Amino acid sequence: MNSTMVRRVTLSIALTTVLAGVAACNSSGSSGSSGSGDKAGHKSATRVSPIAALRSAERSTDGADSARIESTTTLGTLMSMKSGGVMAWGDGFTGDMKITYTGGTMADTMRQTGSDSMEARYLSDAYYAKMGDAFARQAGGKHWIRYGYDDLAKFGGGSGALLKDQMQNSSPNQSVKLLLASGDVKKVGEETVRGKRTTHYAGTVDVSDLAARSSHLTASQLADMKKQFTTAGITTEDVDIWVDAEDLLIKAVSKAAMTSGTMSSTTYYSDYGVKVSAEAPPAGDTTDFKDLLSKQGVTPGSGDTATGSGTGSPS
Repeated sequence: MNSTMVRRVTLSIALTTVLAGVAACNSSGSSGSSGSGDKAGHKSATRVSPIAALRSAERSTDGADSARIESTTTLGTLMSMKSGGVMAWGDGFTGDMKITYTGGTMADTMRQTGSDSMEARYLSDAYYAKMGDAFARQAGGKHWIRYGYDDLAKFGGGSGALLKDQMQNSSPNQSVKLLLASGDVKKVGEETVRGKRTTHYAGTVDVSDLAARSSHLTASQLADMKKQFTTAGITTEDVDIWVDAEDLLIKAVSKAAMTSGTMSSTTYYSDYGVKVSAEAPPAGDTTDFKDLLSKQGVTPGSGDTATGSGTGSPS
């Protein structure tokens, strides 16, 4: 593996792990269809307005503190992946996930490291990605890469700042908040999802406008983020959620068009209240992503990191 590959893998891992975390708490998959594992059910006899029902779901899901999560994500032709694990959000966003690359150019890049999957750990100030032996040989024998949220914000510009905000302040009820903020929420009907009776709600949100209203970004960061969204061709996002009788989120699906294809994600939630005990890996087996990129001459805010251009095929 040459130095160019090290740089590209480092950037690929950054995007992959962030997407897995964001999908877990703010879903992005094809909307409308309830999927092969779901079926239409009988309509509930209780009539509750969509807004009132979603506010109740927002409170209940937020108060559950943790859950087991399964997710599939696609980012145009760049990447498709599946992930699963446990996440907690009662005291910051923490968790353990296994991420498997299932397709796209990024998956091809990762397979050149000798692996098509990795372990990811999410803590309050950073997330960690575990690599295979082939990558470790190029990184001083260290298997884990640390991605600090403050560093990601610097390297990714406005979108990096937004990702930092989401990773440190998110919970699964973000999907519910998306619909509440959209002003375009409707009740689709009653459906059974993985054996649970649920109510299906749907809506469309303006991505830039929502980020401005729901994040802690500065005016400059928001302007940079909107510019990056425009370049990527992202304007709106279709969001569908399924809520059970206990007002807990069971499924979240979303879809957004991009210039490079479709960004989509489908996430299932179960086992609310599960114990989560994510810890930082041993320091002696960990390297920092900014140090790896610095050795390759990549600096914060450069086009290579902000646009993800470093994830292509090796030269």
